[in-house]
Amino acid sequence: QAFFCLLLCIPWGSSCPPSCQCMERAGAKAVLCSSRHLEEIPKDIPRDMVFLKLDANSITRITSNAFRHLSHLEEIDLSRNAIEKIDRAAFKGVPAGLRTLDLSSNCIRSIPKEALLALNAKLRLANNPWHCECALQEVLWEAQLDPDSIQDITCHMAPWEEYVGKPLLQVLDAGANLCSVHQRSMDVAMLVAMFGWFAMVIGYIICYVRHNRDDACGHGGHLRSLPSSQA
Repeated sequence: QAFFCLLLCIPWGSSCPPSCQCMERAGAKAVLCSSRHLEEIPKDIPRDMVFLKLDANSITRITSNAFRHLSHLEEIDLSRNAIEKIDRAAFKGVPAGLRTLDLSSNCIRSIPKEALLALNAKLRLANNPWHCECALQEVLWEAQLDPDSIQDITCHMAPWEEYVGKPLLQVLDAGANLCSVHQRSMDVAMLVAMFGWFAMVIGYIICYVRHNRDDACGHGGHLRSLPSSQA
């Protein structure tokens, strides 16, 4: 009984993931998981961690609520991974005190703006193969980006070929508006859909008229073929 009581009294939040190293820096607890060949974010990160380093691993996705239970986080380093997908609620529940989020040097092409715009942290997004689109433009305008790395947010893909390979900031300074491009694309798609629907209705009406005409002609021929007495 004393043994089980001792287990219940152990603060489970203070345990350390087996593949990581836990230590204190200036009184703040840190989890160091750099270069540990991790393919996902550890599930057993202590709740009282302040600094979390997950750089130089093989993480490919940040799932919803990945850091929700870490209410003391101030810094997250996810740089130099293989991250391709970030869920809309990936950083839901992250404390308002988060100061830095490093997503540089990954494989991120696009990101839901909802995942980042709610954060107060300074963001590092450099050295990713970005597809320059409206969501990224809004992140650039509204989020708190690290000024030292903003020039390294480069367009790997863009609506116009001449902007490929150029910094997103330079593209926007040249007068491009990626959100207006997105709106025009939506308008064109809507017009095409409406035209297709209209063409389908017209086709149906034509087929209906032809079918009725053929039925009428067949009925008339049948009547003509009857003997005159029966007629």
